[in-house]
Amino acid sequence: MTGTADYEPIPHGPTARPSIAVDLGGTHVRAALVADDGSLSRRIRRQTPRRDRDPGFLIDLMAEAAGELGAGELSGAVIGVPGVIDHRAERLLHAPNLPSTWLPQLTEDWLAQRIGTPVSLANDADLAAVGETYFGAGRDASDVVYVTISTGVGAGIVLNRRLVRGRFSGGEIGHTIIDRALAATGGDGTVEGLGSGTALSRACTERGIEATGAELADLVRSGHPAATEVWNNAVEAVGLGIVNLGWLVSPELIVVGGGVGMNEDLVVPVLERVFADHGPATARTAIRSAALGDDAGLVGAAAWWEAVGRRD
Repeated sequence: MTGTADYEPIPHGPTARPSIAVDLGGTHVRAALVADDGSLSRRIRRQTPRRDRDPGFLIDLMAEAAGELGAGELSGAVIGVPGVIDHRAERLLHAPNLPSTWLPQLTEDWLAQRIGTPVSLANDADLAAVGETYFGAGRDASDVVYVTISTGVGAGIVLNRRLVRGRFSGGEIGHTIIDRALAATGGDGTVEGLGSGTALSRACTERGIEATGAELADLVRSGHPAATEVWNNAVEAVGLGIVNLGWLVSPELIVVGGGVGMNEDLVVPVLERVFADHGPATARTAIRSAALGDDAGLVGAAAWWEAVGRRD
C-alpha cells in the first residue's frame, strides 16, 4: 500500500487563502498550491539541484506553484525539510542530506523577502503529522502521533490539535535507544538503527536475502521465513519506540507512514501486538496506516499556521 489514498478534504481555519507547500528532500523537491481544505493543485516535482551554491531555486519553484496569485492572495508558504529547525531563529539548523552551503540562506526571513509572502520552515515529519491530523487518518482525533518508517524513522506529535515543539524541532524517535547492550558495545541500538528501511536492507544483506523495498515486502507476504523474521524484527524495533512515545504522551491515535510503514498489512498488526504487550493499558491507543501517503507534508501546509498557534 503506497502512494496517496483517497480522502475527502474538510474545511477548517479562518482563511480561504491558499498556501504554497514545498517538500524539500535530498533527492527530489516537490511543490504545490494547497487550499485551506487540504486539496492540492499546480503540483511540481524536480530533482533537488545538489550543485547550486544557494537555495534560490526554491523562489522560482514557489513562484511557479503560486501561478498568477499575488502575495496578498496567499496565506504564506510552508517548506518541509528533513532536518532540525531552530524555531526561535527561524532557520534550518542541521540537514545532513542537503548541501551545507544552503544553511545560511535557509531562513524564513531570507525566503520571505524574496517570495513576498510569510514563510515557515517545518521539519518534514512535523508537517506530515499536521497533514494527517487535520485531513488524513487522524481527522477525527485530537491527540495524534505520526511515525514515518522509511530510510530513517521520525515522528511528529500533535496534542489537542496543536503541534508539540520547543525552540528546536523534536520528535526524533529514531534516535532513541532501545537496545542498551548493543549501544554499550558501540553498536547502533537506536530505533532507526534497528527498524528503519536502511536497517532492513542491512539485515537482508547479512542473511543473504537479495530483496529490498517492495520486493522484500512481497517475500514476506509469500511466507518466506528469513524475510519474515528480518521484517518483523525491524517493525518490532519501531514498535518499542512507539511504546515509549505512548507512555510519554498517551495519544488517541498513532499514524504510520513512510515507504516501509505504508505496508499496512505487514506493519500495523505487528505494532499493535508490541503496543498491547508493552504500552500503557489505559491509553486506548489506536494504530492506523497513513491516509495521505507522500502528500501528507504538502497537505499539512494548509493547517500549519493553525497547528503551531501562529494564527487565531
